[in-house]
Amino acid sequence: MPAIRPRHLCSVAAALVLTVTAPATFAAASDSSAAALREVMFVGNNWDGTADVIKSTGDFAKVGRINVIPDKDQRMAEINADPIKWIYFMAIRNSVGEGHDQFVDDMYSTPDGTSVVVSRPSFADVVSIDLATGGINWRFPVSGYRSDHMAVSPDGKRVAVSASTGNKVHVLDIETGKELGSFGTGDKPHENIFTKDGKYIWNMAIGDVNTDSDAPWLDWTKGNRLITVVDATTYRQVKVIDMRQRLDAIGLKEHSDAVRPAVFSPDESKLYFQVSFFNGFFEYDIATDKITRTKTLPKNPATSDDRTTFVNDSRHHGISMKPDGSKLCVAGTMDDYATVVDRATLQEGPLVPVAKPYWATVSGDGRSCVVSESGADQVTAIDFATGRKTVSVPVGDHPQRVRLGHVGADWTGTAS
Repeated sequence: MPAIRPRHLCSVAAALVLTVTAPATFAAASDSSAAALREVMFVGNNWDGTADVIKSTGDFAKVGRINVIPDKDQRMAEINADPIKWIYFMAIRNSVGEGHDQFVDDMYSTPDGTSVVVSRPSFADVVSIDLATGGINWRFPVSGYRSDHMAVSPDGKRVAVSASTGNKVHVLDIETGKELGSFGTGDKPHENIFTKDGKYIWNMAIGDVNTDSDAPWLDWTKGNRLITVVDATTYRQVKVIDMRQRLDAIGLKEHSDAVRPAVFSPDESKLYFQVSFFNGFFEYDIATDKITRTKTLPKNPATSDDRTTFVNDSRHHGISMKPDGSKLCVAGTMDDYATVVDRATLQEGPLVPVAKPYWATVSGDGRSCVVSESGADQVTAIDFATGRKTVSVPVGDHPQRVRLGHVGADWTGTAS
């Protein structure tokens, strides 16, 4: 593999399954208002407190930028006046954020393209920001002291957000911010996925990722890392999956069972997921409830195998799938590369050097994998057909989640 500089994962992440959620999320854009909308990608710059909006295909050129913390002074005044909130705020800064505040974890636009909904970990909330004025439409404080990954229902009307210290997922009306329901999870809920029919929500709880108790024999100290599946109408639990049992069954007792980013196959018969500390991913057959294949990806020889150096326990963090289901794209975070993997053979393509890739998503036309380079403050597109890099675009400080969405056809940024 090419010489690649080692970098460290600087914040927790994630996530999620754009092949399932992205096309359906914006189904409402197919009505008569579609002509007035433009498909884009939102790139959350976590340490900046901004989101860059770029084209969803082609040269991925920048369209505009959003300030996602216009109320920063007010929020900081509240935190400084409450000793408990201040302690958690500082804990997030000095652990998950590695000395930086976490101002944007995840984001989705409303179906009409007039607003973007953002989870803000350090402020423990979700806000809706008006894309015309830059003002806040509504704010929802989550349970506990930190918000995290989100998902949007296929009809674009509901947003699910993980309250990572509250061990709960809130489901909100995307237009009003009203809570429609909630459900309990394992420890530290992270990734959320709506099934494409909108009937179920899958949540992955990753446990405690900020401790140095990383040796395999100390795995039990990490908490309850479970996949919780709920009915997306009643929010009642349908199934709980403990990957510990499934990993043990195939002889991988020293592998972590903390499921990180994940992606469904197009027919949702298989789930492909990453776990803490592992340079690779697994294939899980939903009908048989078994892990059917394991893919180990190359290590960067310059990356230490010392688990305590993997920030937030991640080695690889970010996985997406080409819409036809033929290729996967994997972000090798700690190993500083991204690669396209043939789904049938699990053979990886070229290892594309990128700096601490934090997320992998799919372009609007389905031809490219787009990864956020949190170590280089840019996003990079990789062609699914060739596995080669096509273009990189500069963005803000520490890009993480990248999501497809919509803005008005003539939108070039918020007024403030």
